[in-house]
Amino acid sequence: MKKNTVSLHRIIQAGPEKVFHAFADPIAHSTWLPPYGFICTVQQMDFKVGGNFKMTFINFSTGNGHSFGGKYLEIVPNESIKYSDRFDDPNLPGEMITTVSLNKVSCGTELKIVQENIPDIIPVEMCYLGWQESLDKMKRLVETEIPDA
Repeated sequence: MKKNTVSLHRIIQAGPEKVFHAFADPIAHSTWLPPYGFICTVQQMDFKVGGNFKMTFINFSTGNGHSFGGKYLEIVPNESIKYSDRFDDPNLPGEMITTVSLNKVSCGTELKIVQENIPDIIPVEMCYLGWQESLDKMKRLVETEIPDA
């Protein structure tokens, strides 16, 4: 694994369309993206190639938050998403690149995520832990089937 990079791989028991929708819908995204103990507000999310996004994660216990934003670089519906992102805090410099790949498999979707150029001040293992929590939340969102009443 490259320095300052995390790679994640999951099989999600939901189709690529539903998993893709969890990334594309701002309300859905805000429910699963923040790790446990954080809430997320989405200030902007223009989900298209060249579109920008802006979000804030808020520590529920302390009320402290950190904002970040970026640009969607590549989007292939139900297959892949690539985006840049940087923190507003100057102590967290640099631009991260995240690549999300979705592949239809017999039981749902193979999900691969690679996040590169994580700021040096953030321990990579903590970033990895946060992504594991986020993906657990996303899995619970997309795998749940609730019939219409």
